[in-house]
Amino acid sequence: MKPTKRSIVSRVDGDAVVKEAAKLLSRRMEQPARRLFLQRSLTLGGVTMLSGCSLTDGDSIEKALQGISRLNDRVQGALFDPSQLAPTYPDSMIAHPFPFNAYYGEDEIREVAGDDWRLEVTGLVADKRTWSLADLHVMPQEAHVTRHICVEGWSAIGQWSGVPFAHFLRRVGADLSARYVGFKCADDYYTSIDMPTALHPQTNLALACNGTTLLPRNGYPLKLRIPTKLGYKNPKHIRAIFVTNTYPGGYWEDQGYNWFGGS
Repeated sequence: MKPTKRSIVSRVDGDAVVKEAAKLLSRRMEQPARRLFLQRSLTLGGVTMLSGCSLTDGDSIEKALQGISRLNDRVQGALFDPSQLAPTYPDSMIAHPFPFNAYYGEDEIREVAGDDWRLEVTGLVADKRTWSLADLHVMPQEAHVTRHICVEGWSAIGQWSGVPFAHFLRRVGADLSARYVGFKCADDYYTSIDMPTALHPQTNLALACNGTTLLPRNGYPLKLRIPTKLGYKNPKHIRAIFVTNTYPGGYWEDQGYNWFGGS
């Protein structure tokens, strides 16, 4: 007779399973909200109940954590209010200079030639074309002073100005019912966001930071600024945008970070 999930779990060393899950959790370096949620679930019953997985070895524990992560994505997506604005701050709180952050060191910052740069737009859009910096600068611009929150535990306030992303998506005839918007960057970074976040009124294709044209360290020539997301969901040096219904993943997300990444 095929053993039931209950009988499989009952034969597992519960303490060992929880310790292994905690070890995997610490290696994955999730953001604080996700880490707290998972830590509270790290009992033998909690992991199996939330993930629906039988815990028999390391692979199944990793699968369980992935299941909890997917649940976390769904919960964050359901709770996200596309009309709720992130807090804004006075200019006196702006960080000068705005901190550098990337998956590489500051001595490896990518230098992109703005005159030659073109933004490629593909996928579920009506207007598949490339855009120059001049094209973007003549579009409506907005500025917001918001807090950037990094998964590593620090934060900084900056002013970001550029094209409201919702306006850009409508301008290119994007399918606004599509599930994802993905980004590819000149530094080989890539990520993706949900469409409700893309249409949020504060999500911005940033061309300037703290009142001046983006510096290379801050993402020149184009950065996506999303104050409702953690820092790793804010790609820099963007060279391509695509709209899709196929899950695109992301640089950190494919290594275990939470995909929704809400702040």
